Amino acid sequence: MENFKEESLNVQHSKFDYEKEDAYLRAKKKLDKLIAFYWHLAVYVIINVFLIVLIGTQSDNGFWHFGTYATALFWGIGLLFHLMAVYGPGLMFGKKWEANKIKEYMDKERQEYQRFK
Repeated sequence: MENFKEESLNVQHSKFDYEKEDAYLRAKKKLDKLIAFYWHLAVYVIINVFLIVLIGTQSDNGFWHFGTYATALFWGIGLLFHLMAVYGPGLMFGKKWEANKIKEYMDKERQEYQRFK
């Protein structure tokens, strides 16, 4: 049974190792969201092209009525929300926007202060 002795693990992990692993996990999560969005986009394009051609050729009105594009329109709204879920937090109100707004407010404060000085 000597072969199966438990060895004590005296491995020291630095804080940097955990931060590096945490950064990797966050990046992997973002990448997974991005891949899911691209798959959603690919399925959207393939199916909607098929539906538009099918409905447009089979309809008496041809391609120029709402029913032909209704699925693409409403699914497109859902796809837009998916895009916002992937890019949204940084797209509209990200760190850069926040820093610019803080700088803008500080500049206004400074101008007001200079005016009454």
